[in-house]
Amino acid sequence: MAVYKIFPTKDTTLYSEFPNMNTGLDAIIEASTYLKLGDPQVSRYLIQFSTPEIQDILDTKVNGSNFKAKLINSAAVVTSLNLDTKLEVSTISGSWGMGTGKFGNSPQTTNGASWNWRSYSGSNAWVSTGSDSYVSPVYSQSFSYSNPIDISIDVTPSVLSWYSGSIPNDGFLVKQPTDVEFVQNPNVVSTFKYFSIDTQTIYPPALEVSWDDYLFSTGSSTNTVLETSQTFMSIYNNVGTYFSQSVARMRLAAIPKYPAREFSTSSLYTTNYYLPETTSLYAVKDTETNEFVINFDSNFTKISADSTSSYFDVYMSGLEPERYYTVLIKTTLDGTTQIYDEGIMFKVING
Repeated sequence: MAVYKIFPTKDTTLYSEFPNMNTGLDAIIEASTYLKLGDPQVSRYLIQFSTPEIQDILDTKVNGSNFKAKLINSAAVVTSLNLDTKLEVSTISGSWGMGTGKFGNSPQTTNGASWNWRSYSGSNAWVSTGSDSYVSPVYSQSFSYSNPIDISIDVTPSVLSWYSGSIPNDGFLVKQPTDVEFVQNPNVVSTFKYFSIDTQTIYPPALEVSWDDYLFSTGSSTNTVLETSQTFMSIYNNVGTYFSQSVARMRLAAIPKYPAREFSTSSLYTTNYYLPETTSLYAVKDTETNEFVINFDSNFTKISADSTSSYFDVYMSGLEPERYYTVLIKTTLDGTTQIYDEGIMFKVING
């Protein structure tokens, strides 16, 4: 199974309070509602991903398989959540310029998209201030104190439209619903700040594309499927360090801790076993933060098998370079679901 992350080509926040200001180089993008001297104000953000990269992934990697595309944004500051607080995501209608501004610049930078303008102040106005977007589809995610505050929204229909060329890819608009914007009520204002492409953290936005490349075809191999939960598990071809543009096929070594007694002229530990079909999954965590960068998914992270071994592919371009990662294996053996994370680590480096 496969998960591939595309990072944005540009993003910026639009502020109603500063209608000509560009913030294209800010480390934060936000979709907030707030009161300034009693007057309601709004921020919205724009984010775009490369059309050629989307086309390449769908043509050469997904290659006709079923896939899902999710917009992923990691939260920096999210406050004042109500029971029904939500964000909406829609596709932008019309091109725009990222610009080189920052929120605190004095004088303000006006050489890119702002609340009033697509490109620079005085040129190419939005039809509706605060950016233009298509009426449909509009995606949403609800937030509360009991739900995750990161954005993870399925935007597959829009990606398919960009791929087919039925609408141009000008990116996404992220905002709060219209009925809570510009409301003069302190009880309904909310702050949603997320890390941008210019963040110095490990949490830039991404378009996460997942697809089904699962294959369990062992050919003429005489190796059998593992059955006991008392097992040694490792990745026997893990080289430890991978360049950021590489694709690593991780091959699993799985053997029982206590092999059945039988007469043999060779070691019982030389035979590799397959993990059970369809129920074995992989995940990848950032070793330092212990956060999932690829989570277990019964549709998109199943472990495949060929005549050599059980295996899965990791696209290193979707991982932040100069970081260590830990692989986790989840499988059901002898009626027991187990997770193995016994020091299966690797590092991604620039290259």
